[in-house]
Amino acid sequence: MNKKALICGVSGQDGAYLAQLLLGKGYHVFGASRDAQVASFSNLIRLGIRDQVALDSVSLVDFRSVLQALMKIQPDEVYNLAGQSSVSLSFQQPVETLESIAQGTLNLLEAIRFTGRPVRLYNAGSSECFGDTDLPADENTPFRPRSPYAVAKAAAFWEVANYREAYGLYACSGMLFNHESPLRPERFVTRKIVASACRVAAGNQGQLELGNISIQRDWGWAPEYVEAMWLMLQQDKPQDYVIATGESHTLEEFIETAFSCLGLDWEKYVVLDPALLRPADITVGKADPTRAREHLGWQARHRMRDVVRMMVEAEKEQTTGDRGRRTEDR
Repeated sequence: MNKKALICGVSGQDGAYLAQLLLGKGYHVFGASRDAQVASFSNLIRLGIRDQVALDSVSLVDFRSVLQALMKIQPDEVYNLAGQSSVSLSFQQPVETLESIAQGTLNLLEAIRFTGRPVRLYNAGSSECFGDTDLPADENTPFRPRSPYAVAKAAAFWEVANYREAYGLYACSGMLFNHESPLRPERFVTRKIVASACRVAAGNQGQLELGNISIQRDWGWAPEYVEAMWLMLQQDKPQDYVIATGESHTLEEFIETAFSCLGLDWEKYVVLDPALLRPADITVGKADPTRAREHLGWQARHRMRDVVRMMVEAEKEQTTGDRGRRTEDR
């Protein structure tokens, strides 16, 4: 019998790549979205797997909805990737952020406990929980959240740990540092930079407005990070893991790399706008993914400059494809 996996948040970047990975491993993949009838699932379409994923409407903030989905699908593995995913937006919508992440995770845990089935749960944690990390963060680094998003993710992390210890659930959290891909929406600064650089190269944009470009982050390649999610649920015992490349770079370096890929000098096009600064932000994000390498056999194969190059190439291909379709429509 092939395993069944339920991906909550299947329409996002990680959900789409995870669905693709699991389908390749022979899983029956079920995807949950708040309203599957109106969602576009554009990422699944872009990966060419839309028709291979069984889609259903599930609201994680509604316990009855979650329980019904688990009873109906009876999954072997559940991947919780749902919830409000923007750090910036969390300052504007702190209540929705906390409910969608912390309440949603709690409902999943309680529903799994209620069914009594041996379901394995992966929870999407976040490096944002650590706050500033002058020393590389590992699984024992204390949390110092600096945004409503990080507070919500920290709460969800401890919910998972509590249910694992109190009820013996196979539940674990992946503390993923920044991971990017062409499937990122443009409201994320990395995709905003890449898309803007490509528009500048095509003569369609003048300036790119950004906030603090001196921040440091550990950037990896999203399709590799979903492999780590799957590996976490294949271990004998559940553990939490930091997933990262182990290398940190400034946002300025990310910008310079993106524009250099297109033969451009970024300083001619980037303008700093104080209005884009967050009320509180992480200055330095550093990671120590030793446990993942030693226990899971997982190690990032691509670093920041690889990620930027692949995103630029994908953006150029997407732009060329869109231009070709517009020409055909005339």
